[in-house]
Formats: sequence, structure tokens, C-alpha cells
Amino acid sequence: MKAAVTVFVTLVALAAAKVTVKQDDHDHGEMDWWEGGVFYQIYPRSFKDSNGDGVGDIQGIAEKLDHLVDLGITGVWFSPLFKSPMKDFGYDIQDFRSVDPIFGSMEDLDALIKKAKELGIKVILDFVPNHTSDQHEWFVEAVKGNPEYRDYYVWKDGSDDNKPPNNWQSVFHTDAWTKLPSQTQYYLHQFDAGQPDLNYHNEKVQAEMTEMMEFWFEKEVDGFRIDAINHAFEDQSYADEVLLDPTRPLFYENMHHNLTMNLDESYDLIYDWRTMFDQWSAKSTSTKLMMTEAYANVEQTMRWYGDGERKGAHIPFNFAMINRVTNASNADQLKEIIDEWMDNMPAGANANWVLGNHDRPRIASRFGRERAASFAVLEMTLPGIAVVYYGEEIGMEDYRDISFEDTQDPQAKNTNAEIYQLYTRDPVRTPFQWDDTAYAGFTTETSDKPWLPVHTNYKELNLAAQKSNPKSMYNLYKNLIALRKTHTFMHGEFASKSLINNVFGYTRTLADHTSYAVVVNLNSAEVQLNIKNLHEAADKLKVVLSTPESKFVTGEEIANVESLVLSSYDAVVFEVISGSAVVTGSLALLLAAVLRALFQ
Repeated sequence: MKAAVTVFVTLVALAAAKVTVKQDDHDHGEMDWWEGGVFYQIYPRSFKDSNGDGVGDIQGIAEKLDHLVDLGITGVWFSPLFKSPMKDFGYDIQDFRSVDPIFGSMEDLDALIKKAKELGIKVILDFVPNHTSDQHEWFVEAVKGNPEYRDYYVWKDGSDDNKPPNNWQSVFHTDAWTKLPSQTQYYLHQFDAGQPDLNYHNEKVQAEMTEMMEFWFEKEVDGFRIDAINHAFEDQSYADEVLLDPTRPLFYENMHHNLTMNLDESYDLIYDWRTMFDQWSAKSTSTKLMMTEAYANVEQTMRWYGDGERKGAHIPFNFAMINRVTNASNADQLKEIIDEWMDNMPAGANANWVLGNHDRPRIASRFGRERAASFAVLEMTLPGIAVVYYGEEIGMEDYRDISFEDTQDPQAKNTNAEIYQLYTRDPVRTPFQWDDTAYAGFTTETSDKPWLPVHTNYKELNLAAQKSNPKSMYNLYKNLIALRKTHTFMHGEFASKSLINNVFGYTRTLADHTSYAVVVNLNSAEVQLNIKNLHEAADKLKVVLSTPESKFVTGEEIANVESLVLSSYDAVVFEVISGSAVVTGSLALLLAAVLRALFQ
């Protein structure tokens, strides 16, 4: 009995000395509402139509906000809802202070904002500062010759041979200059001819656009996603831009856009606006969030965060996974792309990860359904902010069978039937697939047709079907978003490795908290993996979640960590159990046995 008591006392001492692994404490301080959040982009025309006219609207969005609550979304970002002739489907704004009637009324939007806030969802509006619609009252006055508003836009005389002022091309594959029949000068438009560029060298324009955002802050929106901000200023020399390849024709993708993009003045504009955002944040006691969109290299993109003295965007969108990751990307390349962002961020900044949006092919079409799931695991378990484009959470795919005649996108309509598929964005903007009823539940059965056709796979691929399937893409996203809210994923360290057999892996660790290992198989075949090459202290694993086709089962414990077999395109999140934790568990069992022996 005395020996047994001695053993018992020793075991109790050992158990007491063991540090407990915590998960739900708050010893790292509260994060701001947006940090570590998941933002959901809604393309309003395609989310939900409430009145049967074939176009999504504000009341339709309000009907479906519970879907975002169920997912666990932090904030919703709406593509433009402002009054517009819709030449570029809302990105040509006629009135920044009005809602377009096709979407509803200002009262509808006020009610939507109120409902979202009641549900705990922040509201981000799309702000398009580079240009207005050619039907905006400013441009109408400018065309009339009103000198005040004339200088709100960029006008230039043509060349000596009555051609445009220079060789600048628009993103939409036309000359960037248009001369109206009533005019002697050309106006600049870096996008569609119906989107004349504003002149930001005019301080009145800057003041006007600042007031626009303040108007919406008064209506309690929580921030803005600022569109195409790197186009705001142009070099005032108005010299020709250089061709990347002089042997190839003049077209947008073959030009070095150093005179029309990423100028220093555009960064200064964002820094000025950030000061205004912060003033409103202090006034409302809640951060007013700034997101910026600029397709640029990593050095240019990092400048949107700030210059070391002045702050810029909270979230400069990271398009690396859209622009640089391909089907051919291997583990080394994936590590390089992710680490590059993490290593170049300014101190105290937040990373962000974007897989798709209204301008780029959907992830399930770029990589296939299986890989879409593995990229979801990747995005949601990396540090920082994640952005979900509507439909990604159910694995929606591009609908490429839209004919040239039915094409709506001006970027494609300005080409021809032979090449339009290279430029059309319509396939990524098709209606959300809610269920297997007519038009996938997007609009009423009596509607003539939606503004874009519904993908023909909606009978099988829809939200209603996936909700009842625990192994669906929808439930994967829902579980991932819940997981990323745990302490280690919110505050933990990140360390990545390119493992043998083309597996990308990383750990998320935090002192005294649960540690995780995430592995992504980039191969179309199964591979073997020794998890100790990723986490040396791993003596046992517990499956937290995995992709729908994975053979790993949530809750499964794995003792043999040195010869894991990953299926094709498998992505798995493991809880890592180290030797000390295993010993503690064994001590607990031994302690129970000793207690039984003592008191029998």
C-alpha cells in the first residue's frame, strides 16, 4: 500500500506539472472586427431576384442573408448598387448617392444595411473612383462646355493627323480616347467609352469623391472596396506607352502601363482617404474598413498598406492565387507565392487571400471540383483575411456555353465571335444556384429568363442539395470558417514547407494551445507522407477536417504519423499531438489504474 501511495503522489505531481493545452481563452487580446474575418462578395445582379424581372436585387439579397449567417461570414461586399446606365453593369456610375431602380430603392438598401447589422454582418460597398458614367451630370455639363466640370475629366487635343492624343489603350480593347461628334477634343477612358476618367489632378474632384464616401458613412456602412485605384492618376506628359514586344501589335496586354497605372499620386490619394476613414472610425467607435483593388506586382501592392509614415488600405487585395497559381504549380511554387506575401507585409499588417471574383474564372473551373475543395482548405487556414466570391462555397463553375449573341460583358462584346471567350466575364457571373427548381431558385418560375442563363449543372450542383450532405463543399466551407475562428488560427504562428512528393504543408501553432498541421496534395495520384518532416514533435494526429473525397474521417486518430497516404488532391487539417501530450494521456490511464488498486 505504501509503494502504491508513493506512485500515486508521483503521478499527481507529474500531471500537475504538465501545462494544459488551451483553446478558448482570450489572453492575446481582442482583435478588431475585421481581422481574421471572412468577407463574402455578392454580385447583386446574380444573387437573388425577388420580383421576377430576371435581375437580382436588394430585397432578394435581404431574403438570403441567413445563408451568410449560417456560413459564419464576417462582412458582405456588394458589387455596385448605384444608379447606372449599366454599360458595364454598375461600374459606370451615374449617381454615387442613388440606388439603381433595377436593384430597388434607397429605402430597400437602408433596410438591408439595418438587417445585416442585426444579424452581425458588416456591410462593405463597392466604390468606383476612377471614372463616372458618361451620363453623370458632371460629364453632361463638361460636354456642354461648363468650365468647372470640364476640368473634372481628362480632355486632350488629337495628334496632328487628327488621331487620338497618344497610343494608350483601354482595358476593354479599344483606344483609350474618344472624341464625341460635338467636340474638338478627346476624353480619356481607361475602361469603356461610357466610363470617362476623372481628373484627380483637380482637387475639387478629390473633395467630391471624399464627400461621396462620407455620405455612405452617414448611412452606417462599414467600409468600401475601392475599385481599380491604381488607375486614378495618369502621367501628365501623355507620352506614348512602350510596347512590351515591339514585334507584336498594339493591344492592352502588350503595353507597359507605367504612365497610366500605379503612380505615386494614387498611393497618396489612398493615404489621404485612410485619414478620413480613421476619423469616421473614431466618430462611430467601429473601424471603417478600406479594401483596395489593384492588379500589380508585390512591391506595388505592398505600398497600398502605407508608406511607413502614413497608413493606407487595411486590405490591399492579394491576387497572387488568381494570377500566379495554375494547374501546373507545384509545392515549391505555392510556398514561394504564399511566403512572398507573408514576408513582404509591413509589420502589423494583415494578410489576405482571394481565390476568385467577378472578373476572373471560378476556382472550380480553373482547377476542377476536387482541387477547388483543397484550395478552400488552403485559403481558410492561412493567416489573415479570406474573401469568398458568391458560389465558391458550393463549387459553382463557369458557364462557357453562353453564345456571342447572348454575351453581355462589354469587355467581350468589343471583340468578335472568334475570340470573345478569351475576354468574357459572363461565365463567372451566372445566377446563384439555390436549389433544383426552375432557374435554380434564382428567380420566379414565371420570369421570362434571367439576365444571364443559369448553369445547366444546377440540378445536381445547388445549395439545397449540399446542405443535407455532410461531405459537401458547402459543409466544408462552413466547418472551415468555424475552425479559423479558434484561437490558434486567429493568433497562431505560420510556418510552411514544400514536402517530398509535391505536397505543400504548413503548421499553425500557438504556445499552450492546440497545434495544427495542414497538408495539401498537389498530385492527381496518391502519395506517402511523413508528418514529422513538417512537425517534428508530432507523435500522434487527430483529423480535424478534410476535403469531401478524402478517406480521412473527422475525429479519427492516427498513431503511425510517418507513413500517411494522401489521396489525389487531398487536403487535410490535423491536430498535432506531441509526445508530452501522449504521455499525459497515458499517465491519466495509469493514475486511474492505481486508484482502483488503492481502494479495491
